[in-house]
Amino acid sequence: MNIKVLRMWSGEDVVSDIVAEDDDFLTLRNPIVAVPAGQGQVGFAPWAPLLKGKDVELRVQKAYVVYVSEVQESIEEQYTDMFSVIKTPAKSGLIL
Repeated sequence: MNIKVLRMWSGEDVVSDIVAEDDDFLTLRNPIVAVPAGQGQVGFAPWAPLLKGKDVELRVQKAYVVYVSEVQESIEEQYTDMFSVIKTPAKSGLIL
């Protein structure tokens, strides 16, 4: 997966798997948008909630993207957990 955060001209912060790129478009899979959840917390919601199911790809014009950058490790882990077929255990201490 190539998980990045994209700042859109609309001000939205979108976290997505970027699966392809050309001169004018980015192709995104499973985009989610950060939404305020109160008390300084951030939650996530589907960026395009009317899409049919998971793993749908969207082509987005680069003209509407302000920047693309690396995402925080904790956000990447949450994203992977949300969309991965294989579930991995949380990173913790010894397993007995």
